[in-house]
Amino acid sequence: MDLHQLTAISPIDGRYRSQLQHLDEYFSEYALIKYRVLVEVEYFLFLGEKKFFKISVLVKNHLQHAAANFSLENAATIKATEKITNHDVKAVEYFLKAELEKCNAGHLKEWIHFGLTSQDINNTAIPLSWKHAMEHDYLPSIINLQHQLLQMAKDWKDIPMLARTHGQAASPTRLGKEIMVYVERLENQIQLFSYIPFMAKFGGATGNFNAHHVAYPKYDWVKFANEFTEDKLGLQRQQYTTQIEHYDTLAAHFDAIKRINTIFIDFCRDIWTYVSTDYFKQKTKKGEIGSSAMPHKVNPIDFENAEGNLGIANALLEHLSAKLPLSRLQRDLTDSTVLRNIGVPIAHTILSIKSIEKGLAKLVLNEAKLKSDLDNNWAVVAEAIQTVLRRENYPQPYEALKELTRGKHAIDKKAIHGFISKLKISAALKTELKNITPFNYTGI
Repeated sequence: MDLHQLTAISPIDGRYRSQLQHLDEYFSEYALIKYRVLVEVEYFLFLGEKKFFKISVLVKNHLQHAAANFSLENAATIKATEKITNHDVKAVEYFLKAELEKCNAGHLKEWIHFGLTSQDINNTAIPLSWKHAMEHDYLPSIINLQHQLLQMAKDWKDIPMLARTHGQAASPTRLGKEIMVYVERLENQIQLFSYIPFMAKFGGATGNFNAHHVAYPKYDWVKFANEFTEDKLGLQRQQYTTQIEHYDTLAAHFDAIKRINTIFIDFCRDIWTYVSTDYFKQKTKKGEIGSSAMPHKVNPIDFENAEGNLGIANALLEHLSAKLPLSRLQRDLTDSTVLRNIGVPIAHTILSIKSIEKGLAKLVLNEAKLKSDLDNNWAVVAEAIQTVLRRENYPQPYEALKELTRGKHAIDKKAIHGFISKLKISAALKTELKNITPFNYTGI
């Protein structure tokens, strides 16, 4: 069968293609070729800028136009050449040499890819496409979701809620504060992510500028390469490399994304649990079916889908961060095939973010259920009572409250107030203790 959304092996390019197709600008075969062309053009123009040869405005404009308007047809031309060369970067070199012929600059052809190895192009093109994907798509998606959670936290900041530790009723909290836990966790990880540089390798066949140096032994090629990668591409150049980059900072990006995904998994499980305890209802949409057998159900599928996709993403990120920094001696080819998959976990991650956003938009707070749970768990104020009694130096208050409440199921307002009434304390202190309720014992 021909490739179609219904015949694609991966759901990224099949079932979910309509939600993720914009990522092909960074992670597809077309994108890789496009970024290779961009780097080759920028390198050629930089050589001209540094007076290795004279380049006319016409030639410069022609190459810049070729890079800026690189098309699927251009990529297909390069792929056709690759079938002959059996080398993908060499095919890009031949494409750009042909472009020079088109603008009567054939005499400059051998300055295309001058002194380079293919990894000088791959290890700049891929970090550059990765940088653009992170800055233009991934980070805005994460930050937008974090802002959405922040707004929810503000909206629900005064909503008291029974907390649960070890699954058991615990000292009450507030719903908004519990959402803020995730807002802060995300903020911390986004900040850590921003500290990680986008790095590139650019230094010849084994990282020593051998070809460059033998051709121009008096030229400062290290300075040249630093200026090119940092000023022209916006990447930080690794100073001592083999044929390939270290991938250590790229692995750090993967690990950072994995941590952020783990936070989202934690969030999805919490929201899923709140839905299951009826703290949230979900908006229904006409025509939708929650269960093929049970008509009443509205399943929290968005959070379940997000959790599943985040798990797939993390499994891939784990492999990428563990494998890429490993390479035999000055280079083996295992990084090449692995690098072609870096967009897959990002696609699953972006899909998860969209699912979470969709799920959050369906939530309807069920305050009656939150209030009911609090009212049915007066035992949670025992901590408050025993702490105030400690302040008053009352003998063994913890033990007294433990005897009253631990493992008991009928601890209501009447039982708590009855206990307080029997205490040998002042009337004012009894009033203070009776004013504590599951609804106001929510801390700061």
